[in-house]
Amino acid sequence: MNLVIDQGNSSAKVALFEKDEMIFFQKYNQFSKKEAEELKRTYNFQQAIRSSVIGEDVDLTEYMNRLVDRYVNLTNDTPIPIGNLYKTPQTLGRDRIAVCVGANYLQPGRNLLVIDAGTAITYDIVNAQNQYVGGNISLGIEMRRKALHAFTAKLPLVDVPDDVNLIGTTTEEALAAGIINGITGEMNYYIDEFSKFYPQLLVFLTGGSTKCFERRIKSGIFAVPNLVQIGLNRILNFR
Repeated sequence: MNLVIDQGNSSAKVALFEKDEMIFFQKYNQFSKKEAEELKRTYNFQQAIRSSVIGEDVDLTEYMNRLVDRYVNLTNDTPIPIGNLYKTPQTLGRDRIAVCVGANYLQPGRNLLVIDAGTAITYDIVNAQNQYVGGNISLGIEMRRKALHAFTAKLPLVDVPDDVNLIGTTTEEALAAGIINGITGEMNYYIDEFSKFYPQLLVFLTGGSTKCFERRIKSGIFAVPNLVQIGLNRILNFR
């Protein structure tokens, strides 16, 4: 059994895998030694991996190294089951490589576009030779709504519903529609453009805003909310 920890800026998404099947998923504000101790009382995991955007938790590392047979803090030096053509691998976000490993595991030997719609939106390409090529980074829903409020004098901090019209008839509707329709247009643009260079491109959509966009993208997609966890589990099992 494998423990998978995806530590973000504001929360940690934690999963347990029995071989390739996810049997547990929980979101924590932060996953520390205390939470690991509690999980271990119920689940007998033997391996663990942690991907973090906030750096290493030394106490957790020391505890996990005593607790399990093998513990991995994901870095750019960690062996992964796909090639990496990125020119600056040391700056590549761990979550970006994890979702690409996950998508490649589910659809190996295919040209893939992986869209991770979270706080930021990332667009990443894995080619049919099972190599990570690179990608682009854009603003997610939360960043766009806060930026429109912070950098203007009169625009409010608007709530963004899942359903918006093409044209807003109030300022609040105009902001929400601009954000959602703008991101939708951006996603469809990248799908069209990348498809010109990568034939028979398959598109994966993941991240916290998956449900908001999966029905808006005009191309057929694979919507896999837990793609980061699947990828981390694959990396942990890769020797």
